[in-house]
Amino acid sequence: MRLTVLSVAYPFTPVTADPVGGAEQVLARLDRAVVAAGGRSFVIANEASAPAGELLPIASPAGEIDAAAWSAAHAQVRAHIAWAIERLQPEVIHLHGLDFHRYLPERGPPVMVTLHLPLAWYPAEALRPAREKVWLVPVSRDQARRGPRDLRLARPIENGVEVDAFPPGRKRGFALSLGRICPEKGFHLALDAARAAGTPLLLAGEVFPFREHRRYFESEIRPRLDRYRRWVGPVTGAPKRRLIGAARCLVAPSLAPETSSLVAREALAAGTPVVSLASAGAIAEVIEPGETGELAETPEALPEAIRRARDLRPEACRRAARTRFAARRMIQAYLDAYQRLADGQSLPRLSPGGCE
Repeated sequence: MRLTVLSVAYPFTPVTADPVGGAEQVLARLDRAVVAAGGRSFVIANEASAPAGELLPIASPAGEIDAAAWSAAHAQVRAHIAWAIERLQPEVIHLHGLDFHRYLPERGPPVMVTLHLPLAWYPAEALRPAREKVWLVPVSRDQARRGPRDLRLARPIENGVEVDAFPPGRKRGFALSLGRICPEKGFHLALDAARAAGTPLLLAGEVFPFREHRRYFESEIRPRLDRYRRWVGPVTGAPKRRLIGAARCLVAPSLAPETSSLVAREALAAGTPVVSLASAGAIAEVIEPGETGELAETPEALPEAIRRARDLRPEACRRAARTRFAARRMIQAYLDAYQRLADGQSLPRLSPGGCE
């Protein structure tokens, strides 16, 4: 595949070999795959990024991410896209950010937009672009079903993980929560549930410089920390994989309708069962209750779910990950989509209501 692909990340989160965010993880894998296939990959992303292809950098804000920081970032992205269309002539543009409508080019090659977040979080006009040759790609059936029936969505491409990168580890007695420290992830519920279950819990993740994220950490997370419930900050790479593999279970009590949950898939790859709320969107498509995790109907039921998850077999989790969530499937689906768009073809669409 000798295509030129221009990928555009959320402007404030770096795209590295093992990034923090799920959207950045997907972009990083696709960037490496394009280069490995003999194509050219250009990535518009935060200046701290280190893609396999060539970086077109977005400057980091000096302080808090406020309206001025957003405006400056969007101006940089638009300028990079215009320059790339003229000079690099990409066959496909792939947008990954929640803010994609702020820099969607009016003309140029086909555009694929991966919708990494709940559809309700996108402005209505963003999901109904006037520009031709824009393909909105959900990441799960659950996500697609939650959108208005008149949306024109492509068939979902489910997220995958590098299952072989998560070797089985020696299980220890702690539960783990992992992700961005923000209100919608519900980590205060994980801390409360672990305390009620009598289980130590490690919370790993970064507090990004958004005002509401910092407020949530100081008011809801820090007061719940103690000797047995600890925040260890952001972890990536091999330390993250070891931590996931050593955990007795992953507790992911998201208050938002998760669209995919890469961290849940990583946990299963490491043989670690997942505990979540039944209302947490597509996580219910990932977990097989009683086999690879437990779903709690209410936050009050989370402690018992944690206790039950401690008895689940790691091999059942690893088998599910190998069978269902291997990254190679996701990568091939995107590479095939790039080729179809470059050849002037359409992507298969979902029928109204998100049904295949």
